[in-house]
Amino acid sequence: MFTTRPTLQGTFGMVSSTHWLASQSAMAVLEDGGNAYDAAVAAGFVLHVVEPHLNGPAGEVPMILAPKDGEIQVLCGQGPAPAGASAAHYRSLGLDLVPGTGPLAAAVPGAFDAWMLLLRDHGTKSLAEVLRYAIGYAEDGHAPVERVGRTVETVRELFETEWPASADVYLPGGKAPEPGKLFRNPALAATWRRLMAEAEEQGGQDRVAQIDAARDVWRTGFIAEALVRQAAVPTMDTSGTRHTGTLTAADLAGWSATYEAPATYDWNGWTLAKAAGWSQGPVFLQQLALLPAELPAYGSADYVHLLIEGCKLAMADREAWYGDASGVPLDMLLSAPYNDERRALIKDTASLELRPGSPGGRTPVLSAHAHAVASGFDAVGVPVAGAGEPTVAKDGATRGDTCHLDIVDRWGNMVAATPSGGWLQSNPVVPELGFPLGTRLQMAWLDDGLPNTLTPGRRPRTTLTPSLALRDGVPVMAFGTPGGDQQDQWQVHFFLAVALRGQVRGGLDLQGAIDAPNWHNDGFPGSFFPRGMRPGSVTVEEGMDPETVAELRSRGHDVTVGDPWSEGRMCAVARDPETGVLSAAANPRGMQGYAVGR
Repeated sequence: MFTTRPTLQGTFGMVSSTHWLASQSAMAVLEDGGNAYDAAVAAGFVLHVVEPHLNGPAGEVPMILAPKDGEIQVLCGQGPAPAGASAAHYRSLGLDLVPGTGPLAAAVPGAFDAWMLLLRDHGTKSLAEVLRYAIGYAEDGHAPVERVGRTVETVRELFETEWPASADVYLPGGKAPEPGKLFRNPALAATWRRLMAEAEEQGGQDRVAQIDAARDVWRTGFIAEALVRQAAVPTMDTSGTRHTGTLTAADLAGWSATYEAPATYDWNGWTLAKAAGWSQGPVFLQQLALLPAELPAYGSADYVHLLIEGCKLAMADREAWYGDASGVPLDMLLSAPYNDERRALIKDTASLELRPGSPGGRTPVLSAHAHAVASGFDAVGVPVAGAGEPTVAKDGATRGDTCHLDIVDRWGNMVAATPSGGWLQSNPVVPELGFPLGTRLQMAWLDDGLPNTLTPGRRPRTTLTPSLALRDGVPVMAFGTPGGDQQDQWQVHFFLAVALRGQVRGGLDLQGAIDAPNWHNDGFPGSFFPRGMRPGSVTVEEGMDPETVAELRSRGHDVTVGDPWSEGRMCAVARDPETGVLSAAANPRGMQGYAVGR
């Protein structure tokens, strides 16, 4: 079968990420004797440098870990709402949605501490050994991908008139980053050099003590002080008004990344592991639970229609039931009786409604905004870009974000991580640090009494959703993608392509599944400001069979045919537990993801 690239196979180590420099940096760590977790940390910090429009150190990163001799774990790098970030406070400012930019949208930063916890507990390398790649690219420069400069040009006026510290970094001499010319962020490199120096001074030569000291510097030292100062600066945001944020020194000092058990679902001999209901991860599991015992032919109009309609039902449940509140009814949402009932709602024509279910007889409750956009009022209808790249407005509002990386090493350790947030367009660059705060609080609602109501100490429901697949209880595949609300659409399509199609060279056809024509729908309230909905919409890439497109339209789907190679930015690695053969593949869409390995 023809694919854009081969599915890589080897026995030493495999890496797939959304940027070739991150992939190769991770591989360099593996070649230097590090394990998958050392390599992931190195790649994560490189992604902060080379994809600053898609992630940053003050953003967030959920991960799924499969240690060679341990239990599957979710490492949560999603910080909560600060103590002062209540829905009542935001409503008192005249807001009905959390702004899409600015310090009011900043959760407690989560990415840095999660990477440090991964390195401390599962890695073998020192802080300096994993940070040197990111420091090198920030200090000496890298040739930026086109999207970095395009993003900066989009928000140029904002930077030049309102966010001068961002202009200092991203518009040096008035020029945005250009492909083929070295772009540097010396302030970021200086931040990491100072962090390492203070960590070495406090922790001595002990690897673990150094990492813990670095975490303290982030939470209570010069980095925390700078972040809190920046949050207190009145900043223009998407509301059109300058606001100060709610982040305090106590918020930073009182939070750390945590481990938790994954949510899982068994399907046709596979077990899928995701983050729990504080993320959108269980939407993937619900879509599998909604599938009938006999599936239509792969790639047919019947098949695509079934997946679109199942996705709408799962996403409607996301709106009604998911959040960091107690009592998210995952067991009922994934139960056979519930999904038998929900499956019966899927008809031959496209649904234009938002239809959350009633697990255990409970009555679903939606935000007022969700009701409004589902009824056609105040619907924004902004198309979401393909390829997992952000759609960025002049005011910095961003939809469809994120990076991803997957790694498996020669010992069988496996990790999937989806870093995001803290984008260059999300908040002003902190002058002393070289990176901005994040905006994940925009995913919480300001209505009272919802599972995803903005509440101090609770995590906003995130779209970030790495995946791990097991066969007979053994981890075999780690995968994920950027793309906001599209992540658990594209990932389901990829997984089913792996599970339903043939093999290549005796292993999983990862590249063929990534290259298969993809699509997404926006028939539910979006997670990003201004949180619109497009009932009945389906966006397919040009490579989809025209007959399938025509049939979908005849069933009432409002189909937009996008550009070729415009849907998804999947990454994947795999390990055959019987042979030890490792595999990897990466998405050609976006012209920057790459898999490496041997």
